[in-house]
Amino acid sequence: MEDSVQQPVLLSSENVTQRFPMPNGNMVTVLDNISMDIRKAEIICLIGPSGCGKSTFLRILAGLMRPTSGKVFARGKEMTGLTPGVGMVFQMFALFPWMTVSENIQSVLVPLQLQREEVQHRVSTVIKMVGLEGFEEAYPREISGGMKQRVGIARGLAVQPELLFMDEPFSAVDALTAESLRTDLVDIWDEAEGQPASIVMVSHDIKEVVYMADRIVVFSANPGRIRTIVQNKLARPRDYRTPDFLAMVDYLHDIITTNELPDTPPAAVTTPSQPVFEPLPPVSSSDVVSFVEYLGSHGGQGDVFVLAHEFGKEFSDLINIVKAAEMLDFIDTPKRRTVLTPLGHRFADMGTEDQKVVWKQQILTLSIFKTIHAEVQASRNGSMLDDEVQDRLAELLPNENPEFTFATFINWARFGNLLAFDEDSDEVSLQ
Repeated sequence: MEDSVQQPVLLSSENVTQRFPMPNGNMVTVLDNISMDIRKAEIICLIGPSGCGKSTFLRILAGLMRPTSGKVFARGKEMTGLTPGVGMVFQMFALFPWMTVSENIQSVLVPLQLQREEVQHRVSTVIKMVGLEGFEEAYPREISGGMKQRVGIARGLAVQPELLFMDEPFSAVDALTAESLRTDLVDIWDEAEGQPASIVMVSHDIKEVVYMADRIVVFSANPGRIRTIVQNKLARPRDYRTPDFLAMVDYLHDIITTNELPDTPPAAVTTPSQPVFEPLPPVSSSDVVSFVEYLGSHGGQGDVFVLAHEFGKEFSDLINIVKAAEMLDFIDTPKRRTVLTPLGHRFADMGTEDQKVVWKQQILTLSIFKTIHAEVQASRNGSMLDDEVQDRLAELLPNENPEFTFATFINWARFGNLLAFDEDSDEVSLQ
Protein backbone atom coordinates (compact mmCIF):
# COMPACT_ATOMS: atom_id res chain seq x y z
CA MET A 1 0.00 0.00 0.00
CA GLU A 2 0.97 3.65 -0.27
CA ASP A 3 2.95 5.48 2.40
CA SER A 4 0.45 6.33 5.14
CA VAL A 5 2.16 9.60 6.15
CA GLN A 6 0.20 11.61 3.59
CA GLN A 7 -3.01 9.66 4.11
CA PRO A 8 -6.07 11.07 5.91
CA VAL A 9 -6.67 10.39 9.60
CA LEU A 10 -9.40 7.80 10.04
CA LEU A 11 -9.52 7.70 13.82
CA SER A 12 -7.82 9.61 16.62
CA SER A 13 -7.75 9.78 20.39
CA GLU A 14 -7.23 12.97 22.35
CA ASN A 15 -6.00 12.84 25.96
CA VAL A 16 -7.81 9.56 26.67
CA THR A 17 -7.65 8.56 30.33
CA GLN A 18 -9.33 5.55 31.88
CA ARG A 19 -9.81 4.96 35.60
CA PHE A 20 -11.60 2.15 37.40
CA PRO A 21 -12.90 2.07 40.98
CA MET A 22 -11.39 -0.43 43.41
CA PRO A 23 -13.15 -2.16 46.33
CA ASN A 24 -11.57 0.24 48.83
CA GLY A 25 -13.08 3.22 47.05
CA ASN A 26 -9.84 4.40 45.46
CA MET A 27 -9.50 4.84 41.71
CA VAL A 28 -6.81 3.04 39.69
CA THR A 29 -5.59 4.77 36.52
CA VAL A 30 -5.21 2.24 33.71
CA LEU A 31 -4.60 4.70 30.86
CA ASP A 32 -3.22 8.20 31.20
CA ASN A 33 -3.50 10.92 28.57
CA ILE A 34 -3.28 8.78 25.40
CA SER A 35 -3.29 10.75 22.14
CA MET A 36 -2.61 9.22 18.73
CA ASP A 37 -3.84 9.16 15.13
CA ILE A 38 -4.67 6.19 12.92
CA ARG A 39 -4.24 6.96 9.25
CA LYS A 40 -5.46 5.24 6.14
CA ALA A 41 -3.23 2.52 4.65
CA GLU A 42 -1.24 1.52 7.73
CA ILE A 43 -0.92 -1.30 10.24
CA ILE A 44 -0.39 -0.15 13.82
CA CYS A 45 0.65 -2.54 16.58
CA LEU A 46 0.33 -1.79 20.30
CA ILE A 47 2.90 -3.55 22.48
CA GLY A 48 3.87 -3.30 26.13
CA PRO A 49 3.88 -5.20 29.42
CA SER A 50 0.85 -7.07 30.70
CA GLY A 51 -1.65 -4.75 32.36
CA CYS A 52 -0.55 -1.58 30.55
CA GLY A 53 -4.01 -0.97 29.09
CA LYS A 54 -3.49 -1.97 25.45
CA SER A 55 -6.73 -3.94 25.18
CA THR A 56 -8.64 -1.31 27.14
CA PHE A 57 -7.43 1.36 24.71
CA LEU A 58 -8.51 -0.77 21.73
CA ARG A 59 -12.00 -1.09 23.18
CA ILE A 60 -12.20 2.64 23.78
CA LEU A 61 -11.20 3.28 20.16
CA ALA A 62 -13.93 0.87 19.01
CA GLY A 63 -16.52 2.61 21.16
CA LEU A 64 -17.10 -0.48 23.30
CA MET A 65 -16.03 1.48 26.38
CA ARG A 66 -16.32 5.16 27.29
CA PRO A 67 -13.13 6.77 28.63
CA THR A 68 -13.17 8.50 32.00
CA SER A 69 -11.92 11.59 30.21
CA GLY A 70 -10.66 12.45 26.75
CA LYS A 71 -12.22 12.03 23.32
CA VAL A 72 -12.22 9.75 20.28
CA PHE A 73 -12.77 11.19 16.80
CA ALA A 74 -13.72 9.32 13.62
CA ARG A 75 -12.76 11.37 10.57
CA GLY A 76 -12.87 14.47 12.76
CA LYS A 77 -16.27 13.77 14.34
CA GLU A 78 -16.39 13.13 18.08
CA MET A 79 -17.68 9.66 18.95
CA THR A 80 -20.09 9.02 21.83
CA GLY A 81 -21.11 5.48 20.90
CA LEU A 82 -19.82 2.67 18.70
CA THR A 83 -17.20 3.75 16.20
CA PRO A 84 -18.51 3.19 12.65
CA GLY A 85 -16.59 1.13 10.12
CA VAL A 86 -14.79 -1.11 12.64
CA GLY A 87 -14.40 -4.89 12.53
CA MET A 88 -13.15 -6.82 15.57
CA VAL A 89 -11.07 -9.99 15.92
CA PHE A 90 -10.51 -11.25 19.46
CA GLN A 91 -7.96 -13.55 21.05
CA MET A 92 -10.49 -16.32 21.68
CA PHE A 93 -12.44 -17.65 18.72
CA ALA A 94 -15.88 -17.50 20.42
CA LEU A 95 -17.59 -19.37 17.57
CA PHE A 96 -21.15 -20.58 17.94
CA PRO A 97 -20.70 -24.37 18.23
CA TRP A 98 -24.12 -25.14 16.73
CA MET A 99 -23.41 -23.08 13.60
CA THR A 100 -21.35 -24.03 10.56
CA VAL A 101 -18.39 -21.94 9.39
CA SER A 102 -20.63 -20.16 6.90
CA GLU A 103 -23.38 -19.53 9.47
CA ASN A 104 -20.87 -18.19 12.01
CA ILE A 105 -19.72 -15.61 9.47
CA GLN A 106 -23.30 -14.75 8.49
CA SER A 107 -24.16 -14.07 12.14
CA VAL A 108 -22.19 -10.80 12.23
CA LEU A 109 -24.11 -9.51 9.20
CA VAL A 110 -27.58 -9.87 10.76
CA PRO A 111 -27.59 -6.34 12.29
CA LEU A 112 -26.80 -4.86 8.87
CA GLN A 113 -30.13 -6.14 7.45
CA LEU A 114 -28.59 -6.91 4.05
CA GLN A 115 -30.31 -8.63 1.16
CA ARG A 116 -29.81 -12.40 1.08
CA GLU A 117 -27.76 -12.19 -2.12
CA GLU A 118 -25.40 -9.62 -0.58
CA VAL A 119 -24.94 -11.77 2.54
CA GLN A 120 -24.06 -14.81 0.43
CA HIS A 121 -21.67 -12.74 -1.68
CA ARG A 122 -19.85 -11.35 1.35
CA VAL A 123 -19.60 -14.73 3.05
CA SER A 124 -18.24 -16.49 -0.03
CA THR A 125 -15.78 -13.63 -0.62
CA VAL A 126 -14.26 -13.67 2.86
CA ILE A 127 -14.18 -17.48 2.97
CA LYS A 128 -12.04 -17.38 -0.15
CA MET A 129 -9.90 -14.55 1.25
CA VAL A 130 -8.98 -16.45 4.42
CA GLY A 131 -8.53 -19.85 2.78
CA LEU A 132 -11.57 -21.68 4.14
CA GLU A 133 -13.00 -22.91 0.84
CA GLY A 134 -14.29 -26.44 1.29
CA PHE A 135 -15.06 -25.92 4.98
CA GLU A 136 -18.21 -23.85 4.61
CA GLU A 137 -20.44 -26.53 6.13
CA ALA A 138 -17.99 -27.69 8.81
CA TYR A 139 -18.77 -27.14 12.49
CA PRO A 140 -16.23 -25.60 14.93
CA ARG A 141 -15.58 -28.99 16.56
CA GLU A 142 -14.46 -30.32 13.17
CA ILE A 143 -11.76 -27.74 12.44
CA SER A 144 -8.39 -26.83 13.97
CA GLY A 145 -7.56 -23.84 16.15
CA GLY A 146 -5.93 -22.10 13.21
CA MET A 147 -9.03 -22.57 11.09
CA LYS A 148 -11.23 -21.32 13.91
CA GLN A 149 -9.22 -18.11 14.01
CA ARG A 150 -9.54 -17.83 10.23
CA VAL A 151 -13.31 -17.87 10.81
CA GLY A 152 -12.81 -15.09 13.39
CA ILE A 153 -10.84 -13.05 10.87
CA ALA A 154 -13.47 -13.73 8.21
CA ARG A 155 -16.18 -12.41 10.54
CA GLY A 156 -14.17 -9.25 11.09
CA LEU A 157 -13.73 -8.77 7.34
CA ALA A 158 -17.33 -9.63 6.40
CA VAL A 159 -18.65 -6.29 7.70
CA GLN A 160 -16.29 -4.62 5.18
CA PRO A 161 -14.59 -2.51 7.84
CA GLU A 162 -12.52 0.54 7.19
CA LEU A 163 -10.59 -0.35 10.36
CA LEU A 164 -9.87 -3.86 11.58
CA PHE A 165 -9.10 -4.11 15.32
CA MET A 166 -7.35 -7.26 16.55
CA ASP A 167 -6.66 -8.13 20.18
CA GLU A 168 -3.78 -10.65 20.33
CA PRO A 169 -5.42 -12.66 17.52
CA PHE A 170 -2.65 -15.23 17.11
CA SER A 171 -1.76 -16.02 20.73
CA ALA A 172 -4.16 -18.97 20.99
CA VAL A 173 -2.64 -20.91 18.06
CA ASP A 174 0.71 -22.64 17.60
CA ALA A 175 3.76 -20.79 16.24
CA LEU A 176 3.61 -22.15 12.68
CA THR A 177 -0.10 -21.45 12.35
CA ALA A 178 0.40 -17.93 13.73
CA GLU A 179 3.12 -17.24 11.17
CA SER A 180 0.87 -18.42 8.35
CA LEU A 181 -2.05 -16.30 9.60
CA ARG A 182 0.13 -13.19 9.85
CA THR A 183 1.35 -13.61 6.28
CA ASP A 184 -2.17 -14.17 4.95
CA LEU A 185 -3.57 -11.19 6.85
CA VAL A 186 -0.90 -8.80 5.59
CA ASP A 187 -1.56 -10.05 2.05
CA ILE A 188 -5.30 -9.48 2.46
CA TRP A 189 -4.70 -5.95 3.77
CA ASP A 190 -2.20 -5.17 1.01
CA GLU A 191 -4.57 -6.33 -1.73
CA ALA A 192 -7.82 -5.03 -0.23
CA GLU A 193 -9.55 -2.10 -1.86
CA GLY A 194 -9.86 -0.01 1.27
CA GLN A 195 -11.54 -2.71 3.37
CA PRO A 196 -9.79 -2.82 5.71
CA ALA A 197 -7.91 0.37 4.98
CA SER A 198 -5.95 0.03 8.21
CA ILE A 199 -5.37 -2.49 10.99
CA VAL A 200 -4.77 -1.84 14.68
CA MET A 201 -3.48 -4.87 16.57
CA VAL A 202 -2.59 -5.56 20.21
CA SER A 203 0.35 -7.93 20.61
CA HIS A 204 2.94 -9.11 23.12
CA ASP A 205 5.24 -10.63 20.47
CA ILE A 206 8.10 -8.39 19.29
CA LYS A 207 8.81 -10.38 16.13
CA GLU A 208 5.12 -10.33 15.27
CA VAL A 209 4.85 -6.55 15.46
CA VAL A 210 8.07 -6.04 13.47
CA TYR A 211 6.68 -8.35 10.78
CA MET A 212 3.28 -6.65 10.58
CA ALA A 213 3.45 -3.03 11.67
CA ASP A 214 4.19 0.24 9.92
CA ARG A 215 4.09 1.97 13.30
CA ILE A 216 4.76 0.31 16.64
CA VAL A 217 3.25 2.01 19.69
CA VAL A 218 5.19 1.03 22.82
CA PHE A 219 3.21 1.34 26.05
CA SER A 220 4.56 1.62 29.58
CA ALA A 221 2.53 0.54 32.60
CA ASN A 222 1.22 1.82 35.94
CA PRO A 223 -0.45 3.80 34.49
CA GLY A 224 -0.54 2.96 30.78
CA ARG A 225 1.12 5.65 28.72
CA ILE A 226 2.61 5.82 25.24
CA ARG A 227 6.34 5.60 25.81
CA THR A 228 7.33 5.97 22.17
CA ILE A 229 6.10 5.32 18.64
CA VAL A 230 8.56 3.53 16.36
CA GLN A 231 8.35 3.95 12.58
CA ASN A 232 8.97 0.60 10.90
CA LYS A 233 10.20 1.28 7.36
CA LEU A 234 11.22 -2.29 6.49
CA ALA A 235 10.15 -3.12 2.96
CA ARG A 236 7.41 -5.67 2.37
CA PRO A 237 7.32 -8.63 2.09
CA ARG A 238 9.38 -8.99 5.26
CA ASP A 239 11.69 -11.87 6.12
CA TYR A 240 12.24 -12.83 9.76
CA ARG A 241 15.87 -13.80 9.01
CA THR A 242 17.24 -10.64 7.38
CA PRO A 243 19.78 -8.46 9.26
CA ASP A 244 17.49 -5.41 9.04
CA PHE A 245 14.56 -7.35 10.52
CA LEU A 246 16.68 -8.71 13.36
CA ALA A 247 18.12 -5.25 14.00
CA MET A 248 14.59 -3.82 14.39
CA VAL A 249 13.70 -6.66 16.79
CA ASP A 250 16.79 -5.84 18.88
CA TYR A 251 15.97 -2.12 18.82
CA LEU A 252 12.43 -2.72 20.13
CA HIS A 253 13.72 -5.20 22.66
CA ASP A 254 16.12 -2.57 24.01
CA ILE A 255 13.35 0.02 24.29
CA ILE A 256 11.09 -2.32 26.27
CA THR A 257 13.74 -3.78 28.58
CA THR A 258 15.26 -0.38 29.30
CA ASN A 259 11.85 0.86 30.40
CA GLU A 260 10.79 -2.22 32.36
CA LEU A 261 14.20 -3.14 33.81
CA PRO A 262 16.15 0.11 34.17
CA ASP A 263 19.83 -0.16 35.13
CA THR A 264 19.30 2.45 37.84
CA PRO A 265 16.04 2.40 39.82
CA PRO A 266 14.26 5.74 40.13
CA ALA A 267 15.02 7.66 43.29
CA ALA A 268 12.25 7.34 45.83
CA VAL A 269 10.79 10.63 47.00
CA THR A 270 10.64 9.82 50.72
CA THR A 271 12.02 10.86 54.03
CA PRO A 272 14.44 8.42 55.71
CA SER A 273 11.70 7.22 58.08
CA GLN A 274 9.17 6.48 55.32
CA PRO A 275 8.99 2.89 54.07
CA VAL A 276 8.72 2.43 50.31
CA PHE A 277 5.98 0.03 49.25
CA GLU A 278 6.77 -1.51 45.87
CA PRO A 279 4.07 -3.29 43.83
CA LEU A 280 4.57 -7.04 43.66
CA PRO A 281 5.00 -8.45 40.14
CA PRO A 282 2.13 -10.92 39.55
CA VAL A 283 4.24 -14.08 39.46
CA SER A 284 4.40 -17.17 41.66
CA SER A 285 7.29 -18.04 43.93
CA SER A 286 7.79 -21.26 41.95
CA ASP A 287 8.33 -19.29 38.73
CA VAL A 288 10.96 -17.11 40.41
CA VAL A 289 12.73 -20.09 41.98
CA SER A 290 12.67 -22.03 38.70
CA PHE A 291 14.09 -19.05 36.82
CA VAL A 292 16.94 -18.51 39.28
CA GLU A 293 17.74 -22.23 39.15
CA TYR A 294 17.63 -22.15 35.36
CA LEU A 295 20.09 -19.26 35.27
CA GLY A 296 22.30 -21.07 37.75
CA SER A 297 22.51 -24.11 35.49
CA HIS A 298 23.11 -22.02 32.34
CA GLY A 299 26.12 -19.91 33.18
CA GLY A 300 24.47 -17.52 35.63
CA GLN A 301 23.46 -14.92 33.06
CA GLY A 302 21.63 -14.39 29.78
CA ASP A 303 19.84 -12.03 27.42
CA VAL A 304 16.24 -11.40 28.54
CA PHE A 305 14.84 -11.87 25.04
CA VAL A 306 16.69 -15.16 24.49
CA LEU A 307 15.81 -16.37 27.99
CA ALA A 308 12.09 -15.84 27.34
CA HIS A 309 12.32 -18.34 24.48
CA GLU A 310 14.55 -20.78 26.34
CA PHE A 311 12.52 -20.63 29.55
CA GLY A 312 9.25 -21.11 27.64
CA LYS A 313 7.60 -17.85 28.72
CA GLU A 314 6.05 -14.94 26.89
CA PHE A 315 8.38 -11.94 26.96
CA SER A 316 6.03 -9.84 29.12
CA ASP A 317 5.63 -12.72 31.60
CA LEU A 318 9.38 -13.20 31.86
CA ILE A 319 9.84 -9.47 32.49
CA ASN A 320 7.62 -9.83 35.59
CA ILE A 321 9.61 -12.86 36.79
CA VAL A 322 12.86 -10.93 36.31
CA LYS A 323 11.43 -7.96 38.23
CA ALA A 324 10.49 -10.22 41.13
CA ALA A 325 13.92 -11.91 41.21
CA GLU A 326 15.59 -8.50 41.15
CA MET A 327 13.42 -7.23 44.03
CA LEU A 328 14.66 -10.17 46.09
CA ASP A 329 18.29 -9.47 45.16
CA PHE A 330 18.74 -12.76 43.29
CA ILE A 331 19.67 -11.05 40.01
CA ASP A 332 20.88 -7.77 38.53
CA THR A 333 19.78 -6.43 35.15
CA PRO A 334 22.56 -4.50 33.45
CA LYS A 335 21.34 -3.37 30.02
CA ARG A 336 19.66 -6.34 28.31
CA ARG A 337 21.20 -9.00 30.50
CA THR A 338 20.10 -10.77 33.64
CA VAL A 339 22.98 -11.75 35.91
CA LEU A 340 22.81 -13.81 39.09
CA THR A 341 24.06 -11.99 42.18
CA PRO A 342 26.27 -13.88 44.67
CA LEU A 343 23.11 -14.54 46.70
CA GLY A 344 21.37 -15.73 43.54
CA HIS A 345 24.17 -18.21 42.82
CA ARG A 346 23.92 -19.62 46.35
CA PHE A 347 20.12 -19.73 46.18
CA ALA A 348 20.20 -21.64 42.87
CA ASP A 349 22.36 -24.38 44.42
CA MET A 350 20.33 -24.80 47.63
CA GLY A 351 17.82 -27.46 48.51
CA THR A 352 14.18 -26.46 48.92
CA GLU A 353 14.24 -26.07 52.71
CA ASP A 354 17.28 -23.78 52.59
CA GLN A 355 15.68 -21.81 49.75
CA LYS A 356 12.63 -21.25 51.93
CA VAL A 357 14.81 -19.78 54.70
CA VAL A 358 16.53 -17.38 52.31
CA TRP A 359 13.23 -16.51 50.62
CA LYS A 360 11.76 -15.55 53.99
CA GLN A 361 14.77 -13.35 54.75
CA GLN A 362 14.49 -11.60 51.40
CA ILE A 363 10.75 -10.94 51.39
CA LEU A 364 11.12 -9.41 54.86
CA THR A 365 13.41 -6.79 53.28
CA LEU A 366 10.31 -5.61 51.36
CA SER A 367 8.21 -3.09 53.28
CA ILE A 368 4.92 -4.66 52.27
CA PHE A 369 5.81 -8.02 53.88
CA LYS A 370 7.48 -6.46 56.91
CA THR A 371 4.42 -4.29 57.59
CA ILE A 372 1.70 -6.92 57.13
CA HIS A 373 3.68 -9.55 59.05
CA ALA A 374 4.09 -7.13 61.98
CA GLU A 375 0.37 -6.35 61.96
CA VAL A 376 -0.61 -10.03 61.93
CA GLN A 377 1.87 -10.64 64.76
CA ALA A 378 0.38 -7.78 66.78
CA SER A 379 -3.25 -8.81 66.23
CA ARG A 380 -5.20 -10.22 69.16
CA ASN A 381 -5.26 -13.84 67.97
CA GLY A 382 -2.17 -13.74 65.77
CA SER A 383 -4.38 -13.71 62.68
CA MET A 384 -6.28 -11.39 60.36
CA LEU A 385 -9.14 -12.04 57.94
CA ASP A 386 -8.22 -11.98 54.28
CA ASP A 387 -10.52 -8.96 53.75
CA GLU A 388 -8.57 -7.05 56.41
CA VAL A 389 -5.27 -7.90 54.71
CA GLN A 390 -6.66 -6.88 51.33
CA ASP A 391 -7.83 -3.58 52.78
CA ARG A 392 -4.34 -2.92 54.13
CA LEU A 393 -2.77 -3.84 50.81
CA ALA A 394 -5.14 -1.42 49.10
CA GLU A 395 -4.08 1.33 51.50
CA LEU A 396 -0.37 0.65 51.08
CA LEU A 397 -0.55 0.12 47.31
CA PRO A 398 -3.49 2.30 46.26
CA ASN A 399 -2.87 1.96 42.52
CA GLU A 400 -2.83 -1.85 42.52
CA ASN A 401 -5.68 -4.35 42.42
CA PRO A 402 -5.85 -5.64 46.02
CA GLU A 403 -7.21 -9.08 45.03
CA PHE A 404 -4.36 -9.74 42.61
CA THR A 405 -1.81 -8.33 45.05
CA PHE A 406 -3.21 -10.51 47.84
CA ALA A 407 -2.85 -13.65 45.71
CA THR A 408 0.81 -12.87 45.00
CA PHE A 409 1.47 -11.78 48.59
CA ILE A 410 0.06 -15.01 50.05
CA ASN A 411 1.89 -17.17 47.53
CA TRP A 412 5.24 -15.59 48.39
CA ALA A 413 4.53 -15.60 52.15
CA ARG A 414 3.53 -19.26 52.14
CA PHE A 415 6.67 -20.36 50.31
CA GLY A 416 8.85 -18.56 52.84
CA ASN A 417 6.89 -20.00 55.80
CA LEU A 418 6.22 -16.42 56.84
CA LEU A 419 2.41 -16.56 56.94
CA ALA A 420 -0.28 -19.20 56.51
CA PHE A 421 -3.66 -18.79 54.85
CA ASP A 422 -6.65 -20.97 55.70
CA GLU A 423 -9.10 -20.76 52.79
CA ASP A 424 -11.91 -22.29 54.87
CA SER A 425 -11.76 -19.71 57.66
CA ASP A 426 -10.34 -16.94 55.41
CA GLU A 427 -7.67 -16.28 58.03
CA VAL A 428 -4.09 -15.16 57.49
CA SER A 429 -1.95 -16.24 60.42
CA LEU A 430 1.64 -16.71 61.55
CA GLN A 431 3.36 -19.89 60.45
